[in-house]
Amino acid sequence: MAQVEKQQHPSGDNRFKLLDRAITKHQARGDALIEVLHVAQGIFGYLENDLLIYVARALKLPLSRVYGVATFYHFFNLKPNGEHTVVLCMGTACYVKGAEHIQTALEERYHCKFGQTTDDNKVSLITARCVGSCGLAPVAVLDNDVVGKLNPDESIKRVEQLKNTRREVVS
Repeated sequence: MAQVEKQQHPSGDNRFKLLDRAITKHQARGDALIEVLHVAQGIFGYLENDLLIYVARALKLPLSRVYGVATFYHFFNLKPNGEHTVVLCMGTACYVKGAEHIQTALEERYHCKFGQTTDDNKVSLITARCVGSCGLAPVAVLDNDVVGKLNPDESIKRVEQLKNTRREVVS
């Protein structure tokens, strides 16, 4: 009996085969860009430049459009995230109620600007335009848990608790 050789993706990285399936599923239509980017991020963990170029070519879209979508939506990451994520809402209600002070406190405490990951790769600090919980302002999303009515001290306390817990990976 002849052995069937597993066909490898030309890049040598078989994760692209999974991405190609998603692109084929959406018939390589440009209007499926967000769905394809979600799949790509799920497979690769984040959207590095080479991956954005690959998606642009596969969907026959200008790279500027793909990059624009990837940078507009806060749920897309262009760099690997830390073990935990802190998304601070900077919408009007949160900003008026002190989100800027929370941002400053967290940046000073962790020596890390928003949009970056701490040196120990434990926490990625991210801002969002709005998370849709204005009644709880100021709000942050800590590993997908919405926490409201925050102040700088409470924010640091919550992030410390977050850093000291292991994040469960759901398959």
